[in-house]
Amino acid sequence: QVQLVESGGGLVQPGGSLRLSCAASGFIFRNYGMYWHRQAPGKEREQVAFIRSDSSVTNYASSVAGRFTISKDLAKNTVNLQMNSLKPEDTAVYYCKVIIGAITYWGKGTLVTVSS
Repeated sequence: QVQLVESGGGLVQPGGSLRLSCAASGFIFRNYGMYWHRQAPGKEREQVAFIRSDSSVTNYASSVAGRFTISKDLAKNTVNLQMNSLKPEDTAVYYCKVIIGAITYWGKGTLVTVSS
């Protein structure tokens, strides 16, 4: 079965960095684009970043462009999100997602808190 397991969240000061990872299993990882989303307290879940199956295309929400980088590691079957210059407004639960056919699969998320 498809499984997505996020890790790497935690508490970081403003201006700091974190690297999130999502371990994927149960499907042919190299064949699918992957997404990172986030949901801040009291807000709707929003898409943060996308990477095409072959990593040839990436795109980012305007709020994180230039600070976040998404990447796929085919050797480890992980999709990563490098987050730099973090701001308090980046505080959220971060989820990875894959769409396979008509089904959307989500991980359980990892909490990122940006605070001094």
